[in-house]
Amino acid sequence: MTQVVTRFAPSPTGHLHIGGARTAIFCWLLARHFNGRFHLRIEDTDLLRSKQEYTDSILASMRWLGLDWDGELTYQTQRTDIYNAYVDRLLETGHAYWCSCTPEAVEAMREEARAKGLKPRYNGCCRNRDLGPGEGHCVRLKAPLSGKVVFDDLVKGKIAVDVSELDDMVIRRADGMPTYNMAVVVDDHDMGITHVIRGDDHVSNTPRQILIYEALGLPVPRFGHVPMILGPDRQKLSKRHGARAVIEYQQDGLLPQALVNYLVRLGWSHGNQELFTPAELVEFFDGGNLNPAAAAFDPAKLEWCNAHFMREMPLADLAALTAPFVEQAGLGK
Repeated sequence: MTQVVTRFAPSPTGHLHIGGARTAIFCWLLARHFNGRFHLRIEDTDLLRSKQEYTDSILASMRWLGLDWDGELTYQTQRTDIYNAYVDRLLETGHAYWCSCTPEAVEAMREEARAKGLKPRYNGCCRNRDLGPGEGHCVRLKAPLSGKVVFDDLVKGKIAVDVSELDDMVIRRADGMPTYNMAVVVDDHDMGITHVIRGDDHVSNTPRQILIYEALGLPVPRFGHVPMILGPDRQKLSKRHGARAVIEYQQDGLLPQALVNYLVRLGWSHGNQELFTPAELVEFFDGGNLNPAAAAFDPAKLEWCNAHFMREMPLADLAALTAPFVEQAGLGK
């Protein structure tokens, strides 16, 4: 069997939240179960919103949760030349082309399609013009004109998307920067990623990324898209539901093993077992039994889980963990 290689790729535009933490845990467990590799990549191409303090916070949260990674930490902003080399390869092989259409012209195409009751998309007008680089020119992938993109999702099962739903997507913007989908494909290939587990808000990106893999002649990894975590009212999870960033749980004194155990059970099961040791999680988590239905966050259940691990902890270890909080409260004098 090929070595299993997974990755977690957060954007440093905020602290690590529990949805991202759960994804990271799933990826880490899958790699550790199969004695594979787990990589961490910082997707910091949003230069306006990305901050070093958030990168530091994400790394600290990962370490606190016990999610060690293999190899060096990767930053997307340091790999632009590598992405562009792959774009150039697609241009050379005829799988991509230069496009001179302005954003306004493309929006007009989409409006025209909407008016006709068609899918709003780029109409491919530069596809056969044989343009070269120039001011305001972007690069687009030359997508197939017919057929389907089909993949077997680890969570959702078989997914098929007709290529008519996809247009010739931009893979290098007019400013010379590769787009998200292009960069992700190159990164995942260079890292040897075999399994991509991520939130189901990425399902629409997957067919596009598969087209890039195929155009480059690269092996396509297995994909699994886990549902978002919802609040008890089945609405999008937010702070009003009691959800907090991982770093806030750490500051509150929550035990990391309790948070890991609780998050794993939001969307994964092993029989009726509720509580697991770290070794059991690695032993049992093989990528199966991931629930396609969204799970609801329950702060009371998390506290119950934390209470269990506190009771299981040797008194001396618990006292050592409690000491900083006692001192902070001014009770240690």
